[in-house]
This record gives sequence, C-alpha cells and structure tokens, in this order.
Amino acid sequence: MMTRENHKPTVLFVCVHNAGRSQMAAGFLREIAGGDVVVHSGGTQPADQVNPVAVEAMAEVGIDISAQVPDQLSPYTVQESDVVVTMGCGDDCPFYPGKRYEDWQLDDPSGQGIETVRAIRDDIRSRVEELVGSLRPAQA
Repeated sequence: MMTRENHKPTVLFVCVHNAGRSQMAAGFLREIAGGDVVVHSGGTQPADQVNPVAVEAMAEVGIDISAQVPDQLSPYTVQESDVVVTMGCGDDCPFYPGKRYEDWQLDDPSGQGIETVRAIRDDIRSRVEELVGSLRPAQA
C-alpha cells in the first residue's frame, strides 16, 4: 500500500486535441522529473496523431514524443491527478473541486510553422520547470 511518504505526485496536462501543447508539456515533465512524477495527458476531442511540427520541435531539444498518441480525457484520470494543467481549452475541460488547477494560456501550435512552435515549446519548458519546483518538497 502506498503511503504519503512515497506518494509520487500525478500531473495531468489537458488540451482539446492532445496533439501539441499537452504532449510537449508531458514530454518535458517526463524528462525533467524522471520517475519522480506520474505524467498523464488527454484531450476532450483527441486528434488522430501528435502534431508533426511539435514532434520536430521537441526532437530539436532531444525529447522524442513521436510514439505518443492523443488520448481521450478520462474523468477518472482527472480525479486521480494531484495537479491538472489546462492549456487554453476553456469550458471544454472538466473542473473537479479540490484539485490543484493551473491554466496555462498558450498559443495552439496547430497549423503553425516551426519558429512559432519553438517559442511555444520554450514557454512550456519554463512552465514545466516551475511546476517541478513546486512539486518537490522543500529541502531540509
């Protein structure tokens, strides 16, 4: 049985199509936090594939998200997550009282060129780094 002392925080990234922003954020969190955080992502209207320009932008920084598949957002996953980060999906994203929510207003990389997606990627990276810092217990 898992106790509070060895509980790994669970973070869920949500965007409408689960094809760009949420996939990049999940990729960064997996890379930065390693196995210290459980990472999920989902969308309210998942696309058929991850945005190829987002895959290219992440590959430029050494993170491979090419095998990821957009996933349907599950109410169970929301309920089981310690932190839910929405990315501009507005009323399409469910809200559960008692959860820690963050809403990151990020441009949608869909249909954008690599220069724009790089800027979105870099913004996401800095936000994920801040998030990781807030999840780690204070050092004694």
